[in-house]
Amino acid sequence: MIVLYDIPSTAPGVAWSPNVWKTRYSLNYKGILYRTEWVEYPDIEATCKRIGAPYTEKREDGTPLYTLPAIHDPSTGVSLADSVLIAEYLDATYPDTPKLLPPGSRTIQHAFLAAYRLMLPALWQFALPGTLPILNPPSEAYFRRTKFGPMIPNVAPTGDLRQEQWAKLKDDFGLLAGWLDKGEADGPYILGDSASFLDFAVAGYIIWLRIIWGEGSMEWSDIKRWHNGRWDAFLKRLEKYETVV
Repeated sequence: MIVLYDIPSTAPGVAWSPNVWKTRYSLNYKGILYRTEWVEYPDIEATCKRIGAPYTEKREDGTPLYTLPAIHDPSTGVSLADSVLIAEYLDATYPDTPKLLPPGSRTIQHAFLAAYRLMLPALWQFALPGTLPILNPPSEAYFRRTKFGPMIPNVAPTGDLRQEQWAKLKDDFGLLAGWLDKGEADGPYILGDSASFLDFAVAGYIIWLRIIWGEGSMEWSDIKRWHNGRWDAFLKRLEKYETVV
């Protein structure tokens, strides 16, 4: 049984991390047995080193940065971090399960993912402050004392600035909606008739927003109305892969 390493929230068993959601969706979609092990932010580096998962990037000072998601597969002894690398590993190691990166789509998926990371610049000023209240004290303190801390204000924008930036966020999602509109005739998913890693990458950010604000929040209620209800429908299409094991 694969072990998936995730960051806990103040509500036991409630997963929130958008990047880990990409892997959770992937495992559920492929029907691969796994269990979740919860790791607070300050313990991520030690955990990755313990299981042999490599670092995923470097800090400005050149020191390695270890991140989640990470997995350990005891059937092969492999430990990996980074959601797209995990997706490639799962496709190669479990070839009889549905493909996350179907043949012929690898280049376009990597290109889409690179562009997608840059598409939502207004997101962070709302989502990062929204995440802080659901972190357990060790993880919240870690956020505030690392280099990421100064980027996370205690509160999201307010007043006229909030309205302006919220409208910008809607426009950012509108650009993504425009991309997805062009493929609607080919099927309900981004690549057509079957889900792929791209669907899970997009859904990871959307479900993050739903979880940090809550189903009944003003923010989520607003997002549900954007672009003819596209984003709520997007999550509902993937709802059967939301199980937290």
